[in-house]
Amino acid sequence: MKLLVRRQGVHGYDASEYAEVLRDRLPNHEVVHAPTRETEEREVGDADVLTGFDVDRELLAAGERLRLFACAFAGTDHLPLSAFEERGIGVTNAAGVHAPNVSEYVLGALLGHARQFREGYRRQERCEWRPWTVRELAGSTATVVGLGHIGRAVTERLAAFDVETVGIRASPQKGGPADEVIGPDQLHDALSRSTAVILACPLTDETRGLVGQPEFTTMPADAILINVARGPVVDTEALVAALRADRIGGATLDVTDPEPLPPDHPLWTFENVQVTPHNAGNTPVYYKRLADIVAENIKRVDESGWDTTLRNVVLSPA
Repeated sequence: MKLLVRRQGVHGYDASEYAEVLRDRLPNHEVVHAPTRETEEREVGDADVLTGFDVDRELLAAGERLRLFACAFAGTDHLPLSAFEERGIGVTNAAGVHAPNVSEYVLGALLGHARQFREGYRRQERCEWRPWTVRELAGSTATVVGLGHIGRAVTERLAAFDVETVGIRASPQKGGPADEVIGPDQLHDALSRSTAVILACPLTDETRGLVGQPEFTTMPADAILINVARGPVVDTEALVAALRADRIGGATLDVTDPEPLPPDHPLWTFENVQVTPHNAGNTPVYYKRLADIVAENIKRVDESGWDTTLRNVVLSPA
């Protein structure tokens, strides 16, 4: 079997490293890294598996033998899924790869807001030996919207800080590691008692604009919003209005709407807002975790053929 690794790196890491890890995991298969578009077009014709963070229809059409696209992202809403389905090409994603790193980002953001580290940095720059008011995470309540890999990892880590957690998921009967698991219809009840609101859900028709003016009105005035989901889950204009009116205590945004955030956007101007460029998922072991998923699926195909059940399947191969 031939695996072709697309030329683009992920989160600033070189895709050639990904190819090397796959070669180590799959010594009996051919793994080719395409550093240029020309190489991709030349090599894709006899490739069985293509992997990367996206693919255009032209390259897909040139892959006459393709049976699987192993997406390097957890989200697949950016992919031409109809084109894959038409050609009978399966799609898997990288769900689970981000759980440790993104949950660490969330914990860092919560601690940063609670202990007011930004104020500490400002006073350090002024050589100012004067304490400031802080608060503790212990005894607080955090609502985690979405209990997928990331949401579960966040709630599990919050338990060590004695934080009461409320998990919101579409099917609350499935449960989860949160102290309380409820459905979206009880969102406002959860928001009304939350010190922190953490968004870790996929972007769907149901979650687009999920947090807007009514939700900011429900949240306590000192509550912190952390978004590691997708920018459009939050109504940006409503967020700006809530910050200007001091209706929430602050926000940490790894994703925004629009994205990238324009230099003149008001979200850059608030002292209680931290904006990062969609890099909460950065980790030096990203490709190792991704390669584990891809290699396991190839081994399943080796043992049982393409009819086997694949890990992280989005579309099954025809």
